[in-house]
Amino acid sequence: MQPNVIPFRHEDTATWTYLVHAPGDEAAVVIDPVLDFDAASGEACAESAAKVLAAAAAAHLRIAWILETHAHADHLSAAAWLRERAGARVAIGAGIVHVQLAFKERLNLDDEALVADGRQFDRLLADGDVLRIGTLSVQVLATPGHTPDSMSYVIGDAVFVGDTLFSPASGSARCDFPGGDARALYRSVQRLYGLPVTRMFLCHDYPSAGIAARAEIPLSEQRAQNIHLHEGIDEAGFVAMRTARDATLAVPRLLWPALQVNIRAGRLPPEESNGTSYLRLPVRLRDGGAHSGA
Repeated sequence: MQPNVIPFRHEDTATWTYLVHAPGDEAAVVIDPVLDFDAASGEACAESAAKVLAAAAAAHLRIAWILETHAHADHLSAAAWLRERAGARVAIGAGIVHVQLAFKERLNLDDEALVADGRQFDRLLADGDVLRIGTLSVQVLATPGHTPDSMSYVIGDAVFVGDTLFSPASGSARCDFPGGDARALYRSVQRLYGLPVTRMFLCHDYPSAGIAARAEIPLSEQRAQNIHLHEGIDEAGFVAMRTARDATLAVPRLLWPALQVNIRAGRLPPEESNGTSYLRLPVRLRDGGAHSGA
């Protein structure tokens, strides 16, 4: 079966969101929806997610499930906003509990602020699970490495891989987040390369200037041309490259806002007594040494 896949590009975070349905069926899934967020003002809006909702309505589709490939560190999820308006359910990999625990500790959150057991989501998915959505069959494939909750979704001739891989020219995901593991990522990609599918859909693409971003990559092209994980790259070589590269990478621009929302299934932190939600930012003062002189 070849599902219909409608991509939506969020330019500010270079993120792809997908609306997926079987031909002739009204039931649909949304994968990795994005909430617009301006860190300077603290303002969030759902303009991008509203476009997905409008496209579903125009095509007479009913959004039944919202699938997160993982708790993203580079954009805020619009899952809660879509869930409320579409009556959909939200699912993510069961490894989200490990991510919640890690960031609960880093942000010094108590149980009132966040219970770290995955209850914020409607379903926690395990490797091998299958979701039946109308005539659509979604096979769940655990692909850890970038994060411990990373999942890929196989739908007909297509696989949606989250951050596991980017376009061939951009390579693979970083593995230095809590629970990340370059060896696990290598093995996850080998699983992906062995799938009986032809199309791979990305969550991100970071093309060079003048080159159009790509949402869909032929699986055969990834196997042959991915600069980090093409055929012939062994596990030890990849792990050495990935570890060295990760040591040079900056913290993602929206890491702290994104994780605080995404581990809550797209919900903002609980409102405080003045009716406002607040996001935490851990701060450490580094000793840069004393400066002297006129």
